[in-house]
Amino acid sequence: QLQLVESGGGLVQPGGSLRLYCAVSGFTLDTGYIGWFRQAPGREREGIFCINSSGWATNWADSVKGRFAVSRDSVKNMVYLEMNSLKPEDTAVYYCARARFGSMCQRRDVEVWGQGTLVTVSS
Repeated sequence: QLQLVESGGGLVQPGGSLRLYCAVSGFTLDTGYIGWFRQAPGREREGIFCINSSGWATNWADSVKGRFAVSRDSVKNMVYLEMNSLKPEDTAVYYCARARFGSMCQRRDVEVWGQGTLVTVSS
């Protein structure tokens, strides 16, 4: 079964940091592409990062540049999203997803979605 499970969300104050986790089952990271997405209240789901089968990541969201980073652990089959200097506008449900091999991990490329984890940035 192909499955992705996000965790690590919660309430954090502006300026704080948080680490999100994506546990991947059913395939190995060396054979697939993983995307990180987020959906803020009242907005459409947007792509943030794409990490390919070689571990090379591309950032597609200017709003998080310099603050967020992606990484992976191939042994644990886990993908991480490090979030720093968080702002209230970062409040959203964050998703990881399996994307088509060779794609840029946009919404149209997604094959399997995780269930999402809620991040709330508020004082």
